[in-house]
Amino acid sequence: MSTFQLPDLPYAYDALAPYISADIMELHHKHHHQTYVDKLNEALEDLPDFADKSVEWLLANLDTVPESARTQVRNQGGGHYNHSQFWQWMSPQGGGTPSGELAESLTERYGSFEKFTEVFGDSASKVFGSGWVWLMPDLSIETSHNQDSPLSEGKPAPILGLDVWEHAYYLDYTYKRPEYIDAWWHVVNWDEVARRYEHKA
Repeated sequence: MSTFQLPDLPYAYDALAPYISADIMELHHKHHHQTYVDKLNEALEDLPDFADKSVEWLLANLDTVPESARTQVRNQGGGHYNHSQFWQWMSPQGGGTPSGELAESLTERYGSFEKFTEVFGDSASKVFGSGWVWLMPDLSIETSHNQDSPLSEGKPAPILGLDVWEHAYYLDYTYKRPEYIDAWWHVVNWDEVARRYEHKA
């Protein structure tokens, strides 16, 4: 039986305050992410052929999952994968601007780092309902609805992503998504983003 587990956070729940509160982080990680893990495990309980598959493999090969479980694997597996990455894209020592190859490439593509954050933030603001905005390895910006992952569309893993589900910000920012987006830049782990960009990992 598949036994996906909730990953530990690389920092304390209160470590991203005041930009993201301890209350939000605990609710988001301990409850929302845990629920995705639990429901993914439930969806795979009667599918022993998939017991040894990674969540990345499952999302990239949804057409091989029996139709009876496919939607659950897509939704719950996507939630588990997306959030597992999201925690790594933030850091108490985050914020500021990237450096090196990533900084140069963002400036080359968007004209400036500030213009990049403007375009990325605008895309995040315009996601209708719940979803994500992604920075892809080629530095294009994409969005997806609900917990859909670019992996399920045959695309590579994003190097940065922002969760714009209301559960990610409502306790702190109520309905003011743009304020949450602006605050989030203060905790982005650019070292991790650069590592993924340079290694396309």
